[in-house]
Amino acid sequence: KRNLQWPDDPASRPEGVFVYRTIEDLESLIAAAGRGAKKAAVIGGGLLGLEAAKAVYDLKLESHVLEMAPYLMPTQLNEAGGVALTKKIQALDIQVHCGVKIQEVVHDGGKVVGVKIIEKGASEPTIIDVDLVVVSCGVRPRDELARGCGLEMGSRGGVTVDGGLRTSDPSIYAIGEVAAIGGSFCYGLWAPGVEQADVLVRNLVEGGGTATYAKSDLSTKLKLMGVDVASFGRDEAFWFKRQFDGKDPTVRSLECHNELDGSYRKLCFSEDGQRLLGGVLVGDAKDYTKLLQLCKKEDLAGKTPESLAFGKPAPGEQANSVNDGGDGTGIADDDVVCSCLNITKAAVKKAIMYDDATTLPLIKKCTKAGTGCGGCCTPVGEVPKILTATLKSLGKAVAEGICSHFPYSRKDLFHIVKVKQIKTFPEALAACGQGEGCEVCKPILASILAGLWNDNILTNGRDQIQDTNDRFLANIQKTGTYSVIPRCAGGDIAPDELIAIGSIAKQFGLWTKVTGAQRLGMYGAPVHQLPAIFKSLVDAGLESGHAYGKALRTVKSCVGSTWCRFGQQDSVSMAVLLEDRYKGVRAPHKFKMGVSGCLRECAEAQSKDLGLIATSKGYNMYVCGNGGAKPRHATLLVSDIDEATCLKYSDRFLMFYVSTAKHLQRTAPWLEELPGGIEYLRKVVIDDSLGLCADFEAMMASNVGNYKCEWKEVVYDEGLQKKFRQYVNTSETQRTEQIE
Repeated sequence: KRNLQWPDDPASRPEGVFVYRTIEDLESLIAAAGRGAKKAAVIGGGLLGLEAAKAVYDLKLESHVLEMAPYLMPTQLNEAGGVALTKKIQALDIQVHCGVKIQEVVHDGGKVVGVKIIEKGASEPTIIDVDLVVVSCGVRPRDELARGCGLEMGSRGGVTVDGGLRTSDPSIYAIGEVAAIGGSFCYGLWAPGVEQADVLVRNLVEGGGTATYAKSDLSTKLKLMGVDVASFGRDEAFWFKRQFDGKDPTVRSLECHNELDGSYRKLCFSEDGQRLLGGVLVGDAKDYTKLLQLCKKEDLAGKTPESLAFGKPAPGEQANSVNDGGDGTGIADDDVVCSCLNITKAAVKKAIMYDDATTLPLIKKCTKAGTGCGGCCTPVGEVPKILTATLKSLGKAVAEGICSHFPYSRKDLFHIVKVKQIKTFPEALAACGQGEGCEVCKPILASILAGLWNDNILTNGRDQIQDTNDRFLANIQKTGTYSVIPRCAGGDIAPDELIAIGSIAKQFGLWTKVTGAQRLGMYGAPVHQLPAIFKSLVDAGLESGHAYGKALRTVKSCVGSTWCRFGQQDSVSMAVLLEDRYKGVRAPHKFKMGVSGCLRECAEAQSKDLGLIATSKGYNMYVCGNGGAKPRHATLLVSDIDEATCLKYSDRFLMFYVSTAKHLQRTAPWLEELPGGIEYLRKVVIDDSLGLCADFEAMMASNVGNYKCEWKEVVYDEGLQKKFRQYVNTSETQRTEQIE
């Protein structure tokens, strides 16, 4: 029982050996890392083992993953999928050892100093020097309490339950990882526990026998160490009989190895190729939900095995075509519109048609769509599109306005606020709204007020209508701490500024990273430290980069004619000019710019909301592009214009967008919805067909003239600094960072 080489119980573990089960285990692991541990080994390369490896990786420890099987996640993946996952994880500087024999945990004086293993193909053991060992190789139900009470046990442990989740004692129920369904199988996953809870609640509330639990889908999609991994199947035979291994002659498979991004896909079909049985996805799992839905059907819904495996349209099908039933939404009935809760378009339509859920709040209440991250219910989300299309098909009136408090679109509200010179949210309610407002209309009005007047967003009650990031002038991260990103106009930064950022990061213990937008980010700042960090940055001559706002993020540039032998114009100076002009300008969504010094396009200006590409005569201006989840190529607006004309057209373009776009609508979809498209935009911005260009230019001049660094405003205002306190009635603080 008391084996010093194996963590069978806490009393027998050498110092430095941990399991990965409870909050206390994690707190002990964090404490050990804080005492100076540098290297860690995780025993186990399954789901839980890789979660444990992510934990030690986040603690900045040199990490080793030890797996006895030939590859990672052997329960869910085939060998090729496991190898693809291994390569992805090794790219993070994590050392993966598969096919190893683990002989013992090596300790000296009761303290861990290494792990003795025999590597795959080796005959002699080697010792990996580590300070910590985390054991996470397999799960078993914690059934000791039930066993002590004399309840019937499952054949492989756990508490035997029937279809109603009742144990051998009719007054005791069991759900979750301890419940052995029919006495044979315990699910070691979260989702089955939730499904069991639903059945149990119905039986307890509505009476025994109301609902029966039989089994759960073992399909799963998760992000392991930043890598998307998914395994899905028609039924449990896909995993229990390992249909994905290629050994069953009745199963036909297609594999796709993408050597460019390292992703892997294997789809398994019936012998006649007419049904999808399941699949394995590594590195790219964006099609998981659609494939999972398809594998439950009796056909391929008009697709071919090849089109599914290789991401190509089926014969006779247009690329990216969607059968939306003719309602114009571009969304198929079985498409998931709320990925947080796996809710399909069909479920939303059913609620609208049969449950009279004719408003967004009613849809949320009826289906739960939008109660997760909320993205699907934003003005540019999928649910409002479905609501509008479905109500029209039923011949019902479509509700106007952004919410029940304002019966106007964002575009109409913008003009009302502008004409009536409204400066605060209460003024807007009094002038054109009703009630007290909600989480939908408050940020929309906050955006309009900032886009028109560019006043301090934290004064005159405006802080109460901001999103969290704007409220604290920094981006909240998943740990509950914030990232702070100073402006680095055009990517141009002085050595002293680099040194200052490094010194400040060290002073406050922040993690640093060069962002994708040519800036330096500092991560891990508690909210109560933000004013002090802002002050240090402002004193060093730096200012807010507005990485938290729906505003200009950055203007990316190449080195241009200053250094590059191909450069046609000074792209850096142009980028700095643009960024200094438009910094702090609020818009319906974030917007980005780029300036390339020649046609080689090193700054990727054609993937930006506004991009300039230098020519021998000046610049070509491109508009309405973006990267991200739905990349769009920018469209040429005008060619060979000088710097002054660039600024004039940029002013007009941006203020036309700010004045007319929907809330949270990027410039690319805005242009798609604009009647007349790019030709109409040219007429408005260049030809002044609406006679509004002077107005647009004046609006931009007002924005530019009202700019003040928001961080600096906090630094020199004690009243604003109090808004960053952790507790309103004391300056004392408590660590609340959440580490997964």
